[in-house]
Amino acid sequence: MTAVPPPRSPRRLPVRRILCLVPLLLVSVVAVRHHSVLAEGVGHLRTAQWPWLLAAAGMTCLTWVAAAVTRQGAVVQRLPRLRLLATQFAAGAANHLLPTGLGASAVNLRFMTVCGVPLARSSAALALYLLAEGVTRVGLLAVLLLVFPDALRLGSLLPDAAWGPLLGAVAAVVLLVVLALALVRRLRQAVRAFLRTALGEARSVHTRPARALALWGGSLAFPVLQAAGLATVGLALGLPVPVAHMAVAYLAATVAVALVPTPGGIGSVEAALVVALVAAGGPVALATAVVLTFRVITVWLPLLPGALTLGALVRLKVI
Repeated sequence: MTAVPPPRSPRRLPVRRILCLVPLLLVSVVAVRHHSVLAEGVGHLRTAQWPWLLAAAGMTCLTWVAAAVTRQGAVVQRLPRLRLLATQFAAGAANHLLPTGLGASAVNLRFMTVCGVPLARSSAALALYLLAEGVTRVGLLAVLLLVFPDALRLGSLLPDAAWGPLLGAVAAVVLLVVLALALVRRLRQAVRAFLRTALGEARSVHTRPARALALWGGSLAFPVLQAAGLATVGLALGLPVPVAHMAVAYLAATVAVALVPTPGGIGSVEAALVVALVAAGGPVALATAVVLTFRVITVWLPLLPGALTLGALVRLKVI
């Protein structure tokens, strides 16, 4: 009797191929959930002045270049340029699918480890990037508020009654962090080791003028380009607010929502930008149109190609 071969087990899809499809699935879910916002924003594109919209699109593209320059400046080891730039484009899509910048951080952390940067140094470089980006954004906002003190009516951004709960929440978070470090020895040791690595990496970066210039120059160019993108959309739709005041409104809104854990700031950024533009003197309806158009250009149009790039980078083992 001839032996009967055992039945073949069903072929399983490789894990990496499945991971390639995850970004597309997430894009579909986000688009369906926010279809009304997306449709209204696209509708405003038909009435806008296209030269200004093209300028906004160009500045959006330059933000990925600025992010790539800043990422390179945060690590001593040279990273492959084209792959680094492609990773920033893909990280932008991931950042809009996961909360509070986790998507972009995860993509860049994986990219650096694939490039041979040890995990401890990759984490330190990531922390240095976030620190530089936060310092330059807040510093730029402070300088613009000093130069244009009447750019925003700050009282309309945050009522007096909200200061107490806000400060109380900040104090509670700080207290919890201090208690956790004081009571959990392993956590304290891990934080101490990370700080040693991070400080060592920061010293190494700042001993190289080219790296330091890339780190701080790129981190400054990033919010400048973002604010300029919003200002050009405002000009395209005829928003009666000075360009500098629109830039202040953008920086104030993004600083205010930096701690809001929503994917890519979807929802929270729109609301904060509308409030900030109204505080800068813009009509509510027109400010809303500007924000929706701006978010279509900077978030929704790059989202699908960014997700496709992310899947391709995963499949090619770049990340």
